[in-house]
Amino acid sequence: MISNAPLISLLGYTAWTMLLVLAIVTWRGLEILRGHKKLNEFPAGVEHGSTAYWRLYRAHANSVENLPIVIALVLAGLHLHATGGAFDRAAMVALVARIAQSLVHVSSGSVPATTLRFTAFATQYVCFAVMLVQILRSL
Repeated sequence: MISNAPLISLLGYTAWTMLLVLAIVTWRGLEILRGHKKLNEFPAGVEHGSTAYWRLYRAHANSVENLPIVIALVLAGLHLHATGGAFDRAAMVALVARIAQSLVHVSSGSVPATTLRFTAFATQYVCFAVMLVQILRSL
């Protein structure tokens, strides 16, 4: 039987990334409607807007950067029947850690927040390593 946990994790990660995009689009839309910005005043990759907006922008970019890793691990795990047990737990913990990292990133740039954000990031990568080891054991 195929476990749903990795798919739930993948879909959750994707939904979270989409929610962050929606938040950015909403923020930009409000800036345009208020007359504070023009449609073409949001340069990609160049810091612009308030600190809070830029943290949201970076949280989204971080999610997008890691989504291909999650996709590869989940698809390989499902294909090689590496799911279940540690793989499933790691997939779900990685999702929770991603959401936590984003929320902390958006909420504050303080030293304690940055420490929490790094902890959530490191947790994700430990989970990714656990998933990868389970996949390699299935080869």
